[in-house]
Amino acid sequence: MSNIGKDFVKPILVLTLICLVISAALAFTNHKTAPIIEEAERLKAEEARKEVLPEADAFTLMKLEELPAAVTEVYKADNGAGYVFMLSTKGYGGEMKLICGIDSDGNITDCNTLSQSETKGLGTKITLPEFTAQFQGKDSSLEGVETISGATISSKAYIGAIEGAFEAYEMAKEAE
Repeated sequence: MSNIGKDFVKPILVLTLICLVISAALAFTNHKTAPIIEEAERLKAEEARKEVLPEADAFTLMKLEELPAAVTEVYKADNGAGYVFMLSTKGYGGEMKLICGIDSDGNITDCNTLSQSETKGLGTKITLPEFTAQFQGKDSSLEGVETISGATISSKAYIGAIEGAFEAYEMAKEAE
């Protein structure tokens, strides 16, 4: 009976104790770092919003019902400079996350790609300034905005998301 305790029970108890200590250490570390990580993410998101709407001083998240499919969040500039739209759409390679600023006159201030998994060399052209710069100053007609040859699905998805931002823009203005 003592061999069973020595050969089986003791190693199980030691491993269980090690697991408990490691789990407690991980929980403590998570408890201490979670607020730091959360604050860093909040600052990064605020920086991204200011990048696409530089005239804004601060932003307030708007709670709007029945947003267009591509629009995940709408932020209003506290000083009335305009709105920032967080967008998510499906491109050729998967989900694309975008951010778009529209000023109080209804013109795009800037658009950026936050994340994407498009085909390297083709679909990833949606992240290049040659593509994104064509949106600056455009109104809801998006007159003059062109798709990328060879990356039509990706660029059409991008443009469709921006059109969704303009739909949400109208909703946000009505909600004021």
